[in-house]
Amino acid sequence: MPVRMMIFFLIVLFAVPLAPAKTKKKQVLPDYVLKAQTVAVVIQPYAGEPVKNPTANRTAEDSVEKALLQWGRFRLVTDTSVADLVIAVRKGQAGGQTINNSPTDNRPVIIQQVPGTVRGGVQVGQPNDPTYPVPPSGQRMPQVGSEVGPSEDLFGVYIGGEGSIGRPEYPLDAPPIWRYMGKNALDGPQVKAVEEFKNAITESEQAKQQKP
Repeated sequence: MPVRMMIFFLIVLFAVPLAPAKTKKKQVLPDYVLKAQTVAVVIQPYAGEPVKNPTANRTAEDSVEKALLQWGRFRLVTDTSVADLVIAVRKGQAGGQTINNSPTDNRPVIIQQVPGTVRGGVQVGQPNDPTYPVPPSGQRMPQVGSEVGPSEDLFGVYIGGEGSIGRPEYPLDAPPIWRYMGKNALDGPQVKAVEEFKNAITESEQAKQQKP
């Protein structure tokens, strides 16, 4: 065998084991997220919003709920104690004068409409506090101050069902199952954070199907 041919075969022999093998996708989200049926959307406690736009978080909450309603995978509920998942949202606020615990965050009436679906209901405040109440009475008064925080919007997914077996009493006191941050990620109608959450669920379901 010519020397050149021998060198060629040796190169091929050693190159083959270095070829990247097809790796299986890693399941991003746990099974109980994939099996979840109900979800409650809340505003992150103590989230500040610009004084000039005191409904920023409330608008983000509404946009996320409409996107979830359009998706149709989950049934929206207002009580975190009966929700399989709790989604907490917060609009980005880089700095400046803000208002916390704005009365505009409470919704006495809920009316949302997307093509083919209408959602209505009544809510007085938040019936169940998703985080340990401070003060203990659970009453949070509006406060005006200065806040320096992330400029990106925040979308966090938590385990719901307060007090259920294996679930935290206050969902938002536990680490999020999944989180997404991005500029204007909570703006509608095409809510980027919800789209990324949908992609994470799709990837997790595909990865689960690959398991033996």
